[in-house]
Amino acid sequence: MADGSNVTMTGASRTGFPPRSARPRRRWGEPWLAAVAGAFTLAQLILVRPDLGLGWDETVYVSQVSGQVPAAFFSAPRARGISLLVAPIASWSDSTGLLRVYLAVLSGLGLYFALRVWRAHVMPRVLALAGALFTSLWVTLFYGPQAMPNYWVAVGALVAVGCFVRVRENARDRAAWWGVFAGTALMAWMRPMDAVYVVLPLLALAVRRPRLLAVLVAGLLAGAGEWVIEAYVSYGGLGQRLSDASRIQGGLGWHLAVVDQLRSLGGRTLCRPCTGSAPNPVVTLWCFALPVLAALGAVTAVRARRALPVLLPLACAVTAAVPYLFLIGYAAPRFLLPAYALLALPVAHGLAHLVGAPSRRTARIVAVSLVAACLAAHMAVQYVVLEHTVRSSAANRDGWSRTASALHTLGVRPPCLLSGYEAVPIAFYTGCGSAQTDGHDTSTTAAALTRAAHRTSLAVLTRPGDRPPAYARTWSMERAGALHAYVAPFVRQGR
Repeated sequence: MADGSNVTMTGASRTGFPPRSARPRRRWGEPWLAAVAGAFTLAQLILVRPDLGLGWDETVYVSQVSGQVPAAFFSAPRARGISLLVAPIASWSDSTGLLRVYLAVLSGLGLYFALRVWRAHVMPRVLALAGALFTSLWVTLFYGPQAMPNYWVAVGALVAVGCFVRVRENARDRAAWWGVFAGTALMAWMRPMDAVYVVLPLLALAVRRPRLLAVLVAGLLAGAGEWVIEAYVSYGGLGQRLSDASRIQGGLGWHLAVVDQLRSLGGRTLCRPCTGSAPNPVVTLWCFALPVLAALGAVTAVRARRALPVLLPLACAVTAAVPYLFLIGYAAPRFLLPAYALLALPVAHGLAHLVGAPSRRTARIVAVSLVAACLAAHMAVQYVVLEHTVRSSAANRDGWSRTASALHTLGVRPPCLLSGYEAVPIAFYTGCGSAQTDGHDTSTTAAALTRAAHRTSLAVLTRPGDRPPAYARTWSMERAGALHAYVAPFVRQGR
């Protein structure tokens, strides 16, 4: 029996699906998938660079398991999955470079195994193309080596949906049953609400299959269990935590954020508020091509009578994207990573159809050349945006590091406490704890900080021109990098 990776039947090559009769076990070393995963890992290390400092959200997640800095306030929407994922490194080392390398390698491995789930339903080269399309996006490359949960929701989505398709075809595939559970749990472990949106189409299809429905629900509960328990222990109950999470995200409800997401594609890691002009149309053109190519892939799958492996990831991509396009009033490109990962499959089928459909050799050469040229231009644009994003992010993080060094010079050293403007990330770089009296990270009161000023090394940060809070107006004001630091009398006495 021919191996699926070497099948040359016309129907298979034209549609991107292996023949139904070809279901052998593939070798572990799928060369196409391994090449994509390896290139993805290498590209992260070269283009994003291991020396890129930790971002704001990363400092929150890493601080939860770090042995070097106090844990930052953990707001209601966050889940601890990514903190536990980085714990093998962050719990004993403060090396950002080591953490970046660890995450880059892990993200490459995660991609490889997530793609392998689909081998029985997608031809290896089409599957590799889907992986390459997803990993060539600047947002995937940028967040792959970061201590952020969104990429891992995307990996879990690929695993869960792929294994669901396998179970639907062969209920005796024990590995696929475990894959449905593991992929769903991984998503819920990282971002519980994202997991729910991704699996909505799966739950709908599993209604008449109680065992499959039970596995999906068990995966959600296993992944989100800690988040739910923590809601009752620390947030006043599940309803209160969901309410707080909605408030922090601007109030979940009807918000048309499609244009905001387009604006963020120019390299804005957080678009809140999302004002200003949209990026050059060349930067966002690929986003408009996605639904067209995905629809083409869906039509091809239906005609080939192999609809489920294409229509299901397409449906899950839509439900994954809905909350971030229509239910919140701001944008961040990382939010759509799960949708991009799932859309890559139908888009790859659509491109495979464009290349394989022409019957004449000359027409096929022209089609291949045009598709290759468009993909090359797409990758060039993604590289330019990635380089800009890395440079601007590095500048922000270098600024936090300079402020931390200035605070050390002023005598604000561990054990210490920071409050005020950008106190959360700067506290991490300084080795301090952070506490805020208002905003999304409210964790204390002005009275509590006033009392703390008499017994700990405390500073309040403001932008030049801004007034400090009332309790700090009599404190000594010093320059700390680009910011002003109002230093508590206790610090001055300690110096």
